[in-house]
Amino acid sequence: MATRTPPAPASAADTVAAHLLDAALRYAEDRHWDVVPGTWLTTVDGMPRCSCGHPACASPGAHPVDPGWAGLATGSTLTVRRLWSGQPLASVLLPTGRAFDALDVSEAAGCLALARLERLGVPLGPVLCTPTRRVVFFVLPGSASKFPARLRRLGRPPASIDLVVHAAGSHVVAPPTRVGSAGHTQWVREPTAENRWLPDAESLFNAMVYAVRASAGLDGGRRTLTPTPSWGRHQAGLTEVGVRGAVGGAGEFVRLR
Repeated sequence: MATRTPPAPASAADTVAAHLLDAALRYAEDRHWDVVPGTWLTTVDGMPRCSCGHPACASPGAHPVDPGWAGLATGSTLTVRRLWSGQPLASVLLPTGRAFDALDVSEAAGCLALARLERLGVPLGPVLCTPTRRVVFFVLPGSASKFPARLRRLGRPPASIDLVVHAAGSHVVAPPTRVGSAGHTQWVREPTAENRWLPDAESLFNAMVYAVRASAGLDGGRRTLTPTPSWGRHQAGLTEVGVRGAVGGAGEFVRLR
């Protein structure tokens, strides 16, 4: 009787690749979000390095590959599979200004805003946190770009507020992408059927501005977020793995600092 050889166990790189592809397919199929592969991580002398080759890359393994990245973004699962087959370890990027805009604040401000909005019963969309201590709120496309004008009407120069508006031409780094040695992006409020309908940025304005201003004195006493477990499963086993692209444009966004 012929003996059957058991399949070889998956390598760490295979596990990472499977998680990244599964996440990209979920975003495209379940949420109808466009996705695009970004740079990835390589290992140099035991340390993670960005495939772009820049030793001081600001977002290692987690930025667009080239200036034409937006034209490659797709919501087709067939195209997603084809794109990631070329580089299975590529980061997962979500273009903004299409299915959603995003409001990006410090971790301290994000904690305050999230607590205040939940206490007020304001409906929220998905919220993610990055390993660089930023919290990103998803809102209706086209609504976040109103923030600078609102701030000026209040007599507050946009340059005085640490808030990044990701609208058309920008992107967010989606879980379970790993950003260099800092860690992985994770969901604080994962995408679900309940938050499929995104809030208008206007409904978050007062709480966000309050939180950003109030948090200016809180960064020394760090508050932390607890990512949700189900989408967090993608992070399991994501360790330092070798991966390789070209430097890409960061996309256009409004920086309010």
